[in-house]
Amino acid sequence: MYNLPYYKANHPDDVLDFMKAHPFITLCGADENGSPVATHVPVMFEQRDGKLFLQAHIQRKTNHHKAFEQNPQVLAIFSGAHSYVSASWYSNPAVGSTWNYQAVHASGVLRFGTENELRQLLQKLTAHFENNRDSPSSFHHLSEDYVTTMVKAIIVFEIELTDIQHVFKLSQNRDDASKENIIKHLDESDSTNANAVALAMKNQFKKL
Repeated sequence: MYNLPYYKANHPDDVLDFMKAHPFITLCGADENGSPVATHVPVMFEQRDGKLFLQAHIQRKTNHHKAFEQNPQVLAIFSGAHSYVSASWYSNPAVGSTWNYQAVHASGVLRFGTENELRQLLQKLTAHFENNRDSPSSFHHLSEDYVTTMVKAIIVFEIELTDIQHVFKLSQNRDDASKENIIKHLDESDSTNANAVALAMKNQFKKL
C-alpha cells in the first residue's frame, strides 16, 4: 500500500468509520498453489474482546471458497471515492498531476462457520441494509422453504483482523491555496466521485 505519513486519517476512529461507510469489500486471497483469488461481498462488523471481526457469506464451491479453505490468510480492501487531480490547480502547476483516493487494507484470518451462524448473519445483514423491519424482504418474512434452499448454496465466514493499513490521499502535501482550489474544481465537477473527494478533503481540512 502507498504508505506516506502525511496521507493518514486525522484520528484512528476515522479509519473504522470509513470502513463502515464502505462495507462492500474486495476480498483477496490465494490457494495452496499461490494462485490469486478475489470476490466482492458486503460485510458486517463485530467487536469482541478488543478484536475486530468482519462477517459475510459467499457462494459454496467457487474458486475463492476452495482457496479460502486451503489458505485462510486474506486481505479485505475497502475503497472510497476517487478522482483525478490536475496539477494546473496547484499554486505551482509545473509538477505532475495525481489521483486522490481513500482506501483501507485489512488483513486477517478467515474461519468458515455453521448453518446457525449463517442464519444469524442473514438476519443481521437484511436488518441492517433494509433498515425497515416491515420490508417484505426482511429475513423474518422469508419462507422457511426458501431459506432452507438458500443456505445450502452459501456459507458464512468470519475474519479476525490482524492488521489494518490505510491511505487517505487528499492533497495533504499541498499548500492551503492549492487545497482550496482543488476542492473548488472537484466541487464544480459533474462527477459524483469528484464531489465526494471534495467533501472528504473538506472534512480533512476543516479549517479551510
